[in-house]
Amino acid sequence: MPKTQKSLAQAIRDRRATPSFDGEPIPASDLRQILDAGLHAPSGYNMQPWRFIVVQQPEQRKRLRAASYNQAKIEEASAVIVACGDRDGWRKDLDEMLRMGRAAGMPESYAAQAANSVPSYLSSFTDEQMRGWLNKHVMMALTSMMLMAEVMGYDTAPMEGFEQAKVCETLRLPMSYWVVALLAVGQLRGPDKYDGGRFDISHTVFGEEYGKPLK
Repeated sequence: MPKTQKSLAQAIRDRRATPSFDGEPIPASDLRQILDAGLHAPSGYNMQPWRFIVVQQPEQRKRLRAASYNQAKIEEASAVIVACGDRDGWRKDLDEMLRMGRAAGMPESYAAQAANSVPSYLSSFTDEQMRGWLNKHVMMALTSMMLMAEVMGYDTAPMEGFEQAKVCETLRLPMSYWVVALLAVGQLRGPDKYDGGRFDISHTVFGEEYGKPLK
């Protein structure tokens, strides 16, 4: 099975959304390393609102495929990481976040401020704002997992094609969970996806304000 063999720069440059996987199992230690990379991603107030369901069993991958527009790679992949955000995570986890922070040297003045500001800020969100907040944080964690898998020599396919309600039902997710994306992980079978190219930096990056070239 794959061992660490790519630099991060190479993994970013060469990564493609894998069209088909060979289904070979991933060693538990490798999968844990991939997941751990996501768990170390940054998050606002360190609230870590992400939740991940790892789907590996054939029957469950078959059910997940049916909830994901019948995409074959769901069943072909060695594992599918379903990345969710918990709308109520901050309510349950605030005290633990503050405990960990204090243990690591968080100033008491900051802890006291966060104990008030986090509930005040997040409780004011509409459903749409909360989904947007969760999307940002969950995708940072999922991207870390994707790149770690690539660095380790695995192939990946991030997926946004799924039916929210059906995935929630299939995985028996709590009502507070919002499914953000799926990440299929495994080994490429057949030819890799073509390189579709990227826009020139002048097309997408500006300096100081919109329309000014970066110097």
